[in-house]
Amino acid sequence: MDAIHRRGLDIAALNCSGNQLDPSDEGKAHKIGVEKTFKLAEQLGVKKIVMMSGCPSAGPLEVVPNWITHCFFPSHQAILEWQWNEVAFPYWEQTVRLAKDYGIEQIAIENLGNNLVYNPETLFTLRNQVGDMVGMNLDPSHLFWMGADPISSARALGDAIYHVHGKDVRLERGIHQVNGLLDHKPMEEFADRSWNYVAVGYGHDLSYWKEFFTVVRMTGYDGPVCLEMEDLTMDPLTGVAKSVQVLKEALPKRFA
Repeated sequence: MDAIHRRGLDIAALNCSGNQLDPSDEGKAHKIGVEKTFKLAEQLGVKKIVMMSGCPSAGPLEVVPNWITHCFFPSHQAILEWQWNEVAFPYWEQTVRLAKDYGIEQIAIENLGNNLVYNPETLFTLRNQVGDMVGMNLDPSHLFWMGADPISSARALGDAIYHVHGKDVRLERGIHQVNGLLDHKPMEEFADRSWNYVAVGYGHDLSYWKEFFTVVRMTGYDGPVCLEMEDLTMDPLTGVAKSVQVLKEALPKRFA
């Protein structure tokens, strides 16, 4: 930490994103990873952890995580209630207590699909149960591909924003209008997908990002913005450079 601080740097958060609610051995390994990350945070004096909420299976005898997005039958609603009440709430109540034991002050949950928490509404479902240790790692890119508006989401979240990603999505013209935004093709097949992760500014223009980050600032958030670059249509370093250029123009000076 001394070496980091001497260079004018700091560690904003530690990240242990995985699926600790997975009923398989992989889920068990992720749970261990979470506790190890908490221990490391205590040793480093880091007070914020970035995580995913996780996604359970469809029932106690199932072995594969199941993300319920449409409750067409009553059985679907029953599965969703079981996932929250019997798996997610007990795990997160215990995890919040553990985080407090290690001196952690905030857990920022990323709003990623395939997890129980993927938007403001589901974040508040968890937060209302386990308390304000839990907030959101607001990643606008995922809201775009789920059809939401990140600016409106930021207003709804208010002081529940604990961390922010700088990340963009482009809805691919001529494809998403035909097939919609639910797309299971691999990211490498970007030419045929309905949407793609892109360098900041390649999905939404500078004026959008200026408004987004201004509204985020209005909520009271004045922490770091962490760039994620997953644009497969360009060289990674090029994507980082182009994203940083847009962020420098868009971020209020307090962020810079």
